[in-house]
Amino acid sequence: MIEEKNERLGAHEVATFLRRHPGFLGQFPDLALSLVVPKEEGRASSLASYQLDVLRDKNRELTRRLNELYGNAQANERLAVRTHQLSLALMRAHGPAQTLETMVAVLGEDFQGEIVRIVLFAPVDGLAADWLQVLPRDDAELAPFRDFLAGDEPLTGRLNQHKLDVLFGDQQARAASAVLLPLAGIGMLAVGSSDPNRFFPGMGTLFLRMMAEALVTAMARAAR
Repeated sequence: MIEEKNERLGAHEVATFLRRHPGFLGQFPDLALSLVVPKEEGRASSLASYQLDVLRDKNRELTRRLNELYGNAQANERLAVRTHQLSLALMRAHGPAQTLETMVAVLGEDFQGEIVRIVLFAPVDGLAADWLQVLPRDDAELAPFRDFLAGDEPLTGRLNQHKLDVLFGDQQARAASAVLLPLAGIGMLAVGSSDPNRFFPGMGTLFLRMMAEALVTAMARAAR
């Protein structure tokens, strides 16, 4: 017991000394090379080899993160450009009907929206389309959407059956995931995807909110 205690104490003292004198092993390179550090897998290697492996692992991880950040930055830049182009297209539209038609067309063509649906609280003159529903604000069909419509946050992910029925009707099987955007004071807009992972809870919604706000602003401008 005494020998084991002295051995542990000696190892502790050596470790303390090395921490206080980090350049010590540089003065005795043969000693540094003789030290071995165990790995989780494979053979033990020299301290220098171990440190080199650690640095390589960190470098690979940093490279991976940088590539991921670069990819995200490029994706966000492309999305920002498309959102800006959408805003310009809405500004060029003449009248509420053309504004809504432009929104639906751009979402389908430039944003790969497989199924686009718009629900309005009031009809738009001269507009009838399979993607448009008009439901008064107090319509019983909108009861499941009350909390959503009272807020200003998009809803993303998989919708419950009643919401799917109201929004997508007989096309609901194609909406494995969806995003639902509130259109302040005028209704809501939904985009469905056959990919169950296309829209998911917690995803970034900044650009989605910008698109919804652009549509509401364009509709108010077109109605004047």
